[in-house]
Amino acid sequence: MTLDRRLKVLKAIIKHFVNTAEPVGSNTILVSYNFNVSPATIRNDMAQLEKEGLIYQPHTSSGRVPTDLGYRLFVDELKTDLAVIKEAEKAIQKAQKELVTHKAKQKIYDMVSLLAHVTENASFATVPGSERTFYIGLSNIIRQPEFITDATRASQVIEVFERNDGFLSLLNNLEIDESIKFYIGHENIIPEIQSCTLMVTKVRYLNHESIIGILAPTRCRYSFNKAVLEKITELI
Repeated sequence: MTLDRRLKVLKAIIKHFVNTAEPVGSNTILVSYNFNVSPATIRNDMAQLEKEGLIYQPHTSSGRVPTDLGYRLFVDELKTDLAVIKEAEKAIQKAQKELVTHKAKQKIYDMVSLLAHVTENASFATVPGSERTFYIGLSNIIRQPEFITDATRASQVIEVFERNDGFLSLLNNLEIDESIKFYIGHENIIPEIQSCTLMVTKVRYLNHESIIGILAPTRCRYSFNKAVLEKITELI
């Protein structure tokens, strides 16, 4: 019985040290791990574990920490723990979801960057797994002649993009599907972008849905931009 208890004390020390990285004292073991024995008994067990080379005292007046030999005994005594198995399964499932979301975000970021570079307009997308939008290439628009000569118009377009919730609200109020939709000039419900054409479509990647599109001056290459957006959605 004493040997079994000492092994339980060792396991408690290892568990606490792994979780806290702090040396473990006898009072901590007694209070935290529900040993129905006296403090003196726990101290005696820890003294015996130390004598056996399973734990040691790293500093004067500190608690104890496991030795390599203590870890070895702990590992050799490992048994199937259903609670730990379930914990591991949940951690893996969570990590898998986070990895898929990360991959989806990265794919969308790459495609939006490509879209802005090729069309020389602003491109945007909703971010997979969050209520946000991001955009690239806004400078492409404000370099166009109609915006260079009208600073107010340019600043209005910039403001809409920077007001993320406003632009996201616009997208959520549009009927967007997997076909490419055009909202030209005054067809846009946000007055600040009625000098522009909005081209949008919906894509799916790794079970994540995203809206992706182009914002261009109403004077733009409609056919070319549509073709580029179609090809980008195929790549996604």
